[in-house]
Amino acid sequence: MEPNASSYSSHSFVEIAMEVHKVVPPPHISTIHKLKTRLKETFFPDDPLRQFKGQPLAKKWLLGAQYVFPILKWGPSYNLTLFKSDIVSGLTIASLAIPQGISYAKLANLPPIVGLYSSFVPPLVYAVLGSSRDLAVGPVSIASLILGSMLREQVSPTKDPVLFLQLAFSSTFFAGLFQASLGFLRLGFIIDFLSKATLIGFMAGAAIIVSLQQLKSLLGITHFTKKMGLVPVMSSVFHNTKESMRKPRLFWVSAGAPLASVILSTVLVFALKAQHHGISVIGKLEEGLNPPSWNMLQFHGSYLGLVIKTGLVTGIISLTEGIAVGRTFAALKNYQVDGNKEMIAIGVMNIVGSSTSCYVTTGAFSRSAVNHNAGAKTAVSNIIMAMTVMVTLLFLMPLFQYTPNVVLGTIIVTAVVGLIDLPSAYQIWKIDKYDFIVMLCAFLGVIFISVEEGLAIAVGLCIFKVLLQITRPKTVMLGNMPGTNIYRNLHHYKEAVKIPGFLILSIEAPINFANTTYLNDRISRWIEDYKEEEEEELKKHSGLRFVVLDLSAVSAIDTNGVSFIKDLRKALEMKGLEASETKKHHFKYSFLFLVNPIGEVMEKLQRADETRDFMRPDFLFLTVGEAVAFLMSTVKGQSSNHV
Repeated sequence: MEPNASSYSSHSFVEIAMEVHKVVPPPHISTIHKLKTRLKETFFPDDPLRQFKGQPLAKKWLLGAQYVFPILKWGPSYNLTLFKSDIVSGLTIASLAIPQGISYAKLANLPPIVGLYSSFVPPLVYAVLGSSRDLAVGPVSIASLILGSMLREQVSPTKDPVLFLQLAFSSTFFAGLFQASLGFLRLGFIIDFLSKATLIGFMAGAAIIVSLQQLKSLLGITHFTKKMGLVPVMSSVFHNTKESMRKPRLFWVSAGAPLASVILSTVLVFALKAQHHGISVIGKLEEGLNPPSWNMLQFHGSYLGLVIKTGLVTGIISLTEGIAVGRTFAALKNYQVDGNKEMIAIGVMNIVGSSTSCYVTTGAFSRSAVNHNAGAKTAVSNIIMAMTVMVTLLFLMPLFQYTPNVVLGTIIVTAVVGLIDLPSAYQIWKIDKYDFIVMLCAFLGVIFISVEEGLAIAVGLCIFKVLLQITRPKTVMLGNMPGTNIYRNLHHYKEAVKIPGFLILSIEAPINFANTTYLNDRISRWIEDYKEEEEEELKKHSGLRFVVLDLSAVSAIDTNGVSFIKDLRKALEMKGLEASETKKHHFKYSFLFLVNPIGEVMEKLQRADETRDFMRPDFLFLTVGEAVAFLMSTVKGQSSNHV
């Protein structure tokens, strides 16, 4: 007769001899040392101070200066060959930065000149403090959209332009302060709550909203909604169809590259005097470098809450985009970008920018991609770009007077279309359906509600997912791989078999106050399910004797977790005693045994163990195989003695 799973499993253990290793408690470590280690791993996982160890004082000062100002590290070895590459890439990104700067400023409801100011000072600051060789700094579409839309909810940029400009500079200051504080306090993990799925959905939704907002310029609509949702924007388009159809005459001039479109359209408007025939143009722009704006910053008054809120939102979005772009191109060139140093660099860049008539800036993907492909070697490409913008501000501003707004709108649309990443969205759908839902909520929230509320919904769903994973930890039942001492998930490995009389469970998450109730209920249900299966299969002679918990994947435990294990052990002992009295068998019991708890878990169990039961060699085991082998031999010995 062919043996069933139970007899086969038992036979396997007869053949395999196993040595049972003693589980030893972890070495004693003082509370102060534990706290120091925990703080170091939390705030300094990269150990930035290791480079100073064993160095003379003068070397430490030099290393410290190079850490704060990375330009001092690569600057002394800079040569003409590097400069040739950087000047080409710098001029190339300047040709993109100038039209984009003007366009993005209008997207933020700011004077176009502010976009050029923001492409001059911030790149110079980043070149000194930044650690990325490829990041091209300047205004970006999404931050511009958020800044303009949030401020416009309470202040009109047309009726009160001075106040709107003051609030924009103040929001930039608070954005920079928040960014620099995150880097200085080593709290960069906060922005990790913006998952990849959230960013993809948010960027795609924002790109569509940005594009729809440009219908005002593309169709020549003068009475356009201030709201950012899909419904009000499309309503404005259809309600003003007659007005808009009169003025799309120079739409075709934006077909070329951004700078070529600007030059060509400006020449055509000037030659044809199109501004007198319904074509909206930028108008006269001021010449000269950035004027100081620290006197325009507002740190009190009724709008303080608005600028702080706007600064936090734009700061998080621009910081996330800048660091993600920097790390992307650093990976392509196989060098490291320090996230905390980047936060400080971007933050200081925006603080300085807020005092020099600039609004929120960061590393833009489109410009950085051009910078990378043009062969940039160092951050000098940002300096070259800034110098080109400086020349434009000093001498070339009158040339932009006749640039049509329709061209600026198409430049924005062209730039943001690339933010809709369909391949990544499909990849998320294949990998994780919940992440896809998060991405979809971010996308739809931005389109149908608002930019900030759509982002808040997506972040809330991400936090809910984390809480769900904490409160509902993964717990699986293990079975033996025939002929081995290996135990694996029964639902994953179909060849794995149950061991008669054993319920072997693996908890694959920390045990804490948030999940002990769930774990207790789940394990109790497993025990009941085991008994029901036992009755259905008429195996009453075997019974559930042992519950084995594999704690190898439990990285931490708190007071509630320790109480949960103690209470579970007591409950199983009581059930075992009741079963022994009912069935009149000496070995008909159900006890709890632990496998491979890590040092911190074992230490807390040891401290809570007044009777020293947890540290007995017949309670703790190094592997599941050793636990099963030892307990099976114990049952055999008791059975033979009973006979």
